[in-house]
Amino acid sequence: MTQPETSPRRTHPAPAELNADSLELLDLGAATLGEAGGNPMKPRIRAVWRGARVAAPAYPVRCSPGDNLAIHVGVAHASPGSVLVADVGDLPERGYWGEVLATAALSRGLRGLVIDGCVRDTAALETLGFPVFSAGVALRGATKTASGEVGTRANVGGVEVSAGDWVVGDEDGVVVIPASALHGVLDAGRARAQKEVKLFDALRSGSTTLELLGLDGSLVARHGN
Repeated sequence: MTQPETSPRRTHPAPAELNADSLELLDLGAATLGEAGGNPMKPRIRAVWRGARVAAPAYPVRCSPGDNLAIHVGVAHASPGSVLVADVGDLPERGYWGEVLATAALSRGLRGLVIDGCVRDTAALETLGFPVFSAGVALRGATKTASGEVGTRANVGGVEVSAGDWVVGDEDGVVVIPASALHGVLDAGRARAQKEVKLFDALRSGSTTLELLGLDGSLVARHGN
């Protein structure tokens, strides 16, 4: 399915709708948080459209391979403000998610989707402004008749995700922060961000990364200059 090209992109959610933790997590970004105690997902989990970002508590979904009934159940039952995190087993190459589910998710106040499988209708997802992070894009759809599980835990992108864990995704990738570790990771992320500000100032003043990071450049053979 496709949206008309004249349809404006929706911004979802508006900044005013996000709580303070979500805003700060988005500001720090997945890369910083992944170095500050968060658990990075495998690099195969990428933003489907440029500029997609999400920071929200997880609602895990486990599907039977090739079937997305559990995702439909998750959209119907997840709390507003959460992000669906879906494990589709060993059959990732199906279009488990598209414009229909994104429209339903938006209407129920969901923040986004992270799925260790494929999606489709990518132009519509961007037009809707619904953040999706997936392992790829596939045309063939999924069945809707098999068993599954929602609201407990799922293994997505090589990370075990429990209900209520925080999920942060942007163009660098996706990181998971256990609910019990949120404030510790935020503290570490703030410290890392402040340290990087000083690092950038020193680099602009002419210092080298070798000096600032204490790297041993003598390990690398130099030829010519």
